[in-house]
Parts: sequence; C-alpha cells; structure tokens
Amino acid sequence: MIQFLSAIGSHTLALVVYPGLLALIVFGAPLELVWKRLDTHQLDRSDLPRRRPTPMLATVALCSMLAAAQLAAPFNPMPADERNVVIAAIALAFTTWIDLAATRDVVEEPRLLLVVQACWLLAVLGPAVQPESLRPQVLGNVLVPALLPLKVASGFLYLLSLPGLLRLWPLAAPGERRLRDRLSLARGLCWLPYCGLFTTLFFTPSADDVAGLLRFLAISAAVGAGMLITGWILDRRGPAIVKGLYARAVPGYATGVLGLVVVTSFLMR
Repeated sequence: MIQFLSAIGSHTLALVVYPGLLALIVFGAPLELVWKRLDTHQLDRSDLPRRRPTPMLATVALCSMLAAAQLAAPFNPMPADERNVVIAAIALAFTTWIDLAATRDVVEEPRLLLVVQACWLLAVLGPAVQPESLRPQVLGNVLVPALLPLKVASGFLYLLSLPGLLRLWPLAAPGERRLRDRLSLARGLCWLPYCGLFTTLFFTPSADDVAGLLRFLAISAAVGAGMLITGWILDRRGPAIVKGLYARAVPGYATGVLGLVVVTSFLMR
C-alpha cells in the first residue's frame, strides 16, 4: 500500500509540477512571448487570452504533461524504467492535431503537416534501431561510433521538422493571419516537451544535481531559441519558399535518413 501511494505521488508530481505542467508554463511562456514579439513586432495586454481554458486546450495540456514526464530530465520523479519515447511521441503527435482542429484556417495544408510529422517521428525513433530500447535515457546515452552518423542525421531532421510542428512557419495567407495576432497557449505548453525531447535523445543524460539541471535546461532553451530564429527567418522568406522546403527538401532528406536507418540496422547486427 505504501509503495502504491508512493508511486501515485511520484507520478502526480511528475505530471503536475516537474517536468509537468508547472515546468511547461515556466519554460514555454518566455519563448512564446518572444515569438509574439518577433512575429508581430508588438506585445500588449490585449494579446493575452481572456477566456477560460477550452476542452481542446485542456487536452493539449494533458498530452504535453504526459510527454514531458517521459523526458530524461534531472530530478524527474517518474521512474526511469517507466519512461517510454513512444508515449512521448504519440502524446506530442496528438497535440499537433488537437491544436489544428481549433485553428484550421491558419494551416492551409494539413497534409503537409502530416508529412512533417512523419519525418519527425522518423527522427525520434530512428536512433532506437541499435540499442533496441524505447527508454529515452537509454537512447541519449548510446555512444556507439557506428551509430553516430545516424544520430547526427536524425537530430538534424528533428530540428528541420520542429518549426512546422510548433507552427512557426508562414503558411497562412497575409489576410488570414488573425489567429497569429494572439498568443498561442497550446504552443506555449509544447515548447518544453519538444525541446526537452531533443535534449533527451541526442545528448547524454544530465546528472541529478544542480549542474545537470542547468545543463538540461540550457540545451533545451538553446533549441527553443534556435527555433525562434528559424521561424523568424522562414517568415521573412514567405510561404512559397517554406512550402517548397517542407514538400520536397525535408521529405527527400528524411528518405536518406530512412536509408541510413536500414543500413545501420544491418551493420549493427
């Protein structure tokens, strides 16, 4: 009974406090505010949402909390043997389509978003070919030289896909950007799971101490800052360039990564 109550407490702490809901807000709010400033060149109180959270936003929050609990973050109260990268990937995949259901007129081509998400899933699951483990901390800790090219290629594919999944690309027509004039609470809750999962999968796990926590947060924040800069650049290039990039270049690169996954799986046997 004591073990059961302890497990319930640790899972609740991971989901609600750290690396769950509270951490999602603390990490994501500054990045979302910076993006609002970069995207519209203004920020005032009228941008803040005034309505109570909708059921869709609550669902996004639950999925983001579940994904964040799977991260190999220092002091994560979720037991390491209970974390699974597939759970994180599925939960984050749901956030994309739940948010899309509420903001359909901002994304003109949901099929393109599906392609980007498939590329991202390949980047997440590709490095699991050699360790044959779905525990996030195991995947990040694999330092086999033969697997290094695949990890680098998958990491780059992850970063290429992230602006689309975070909705930082300018696919809306100039006259249909009204929803971009307000802060996105759904995206704000997804910054930590997406950036933290990259840190978990492509960097060695940080130690459970203050230095390790700062390292994990610094790498994740650097990924977030990189996405802000990338989104700003894409917005300046325009929808036509972005559609070409994500319709042809990124899927073509993902095909090469898939081939590398197959080759690596044979070489590592």
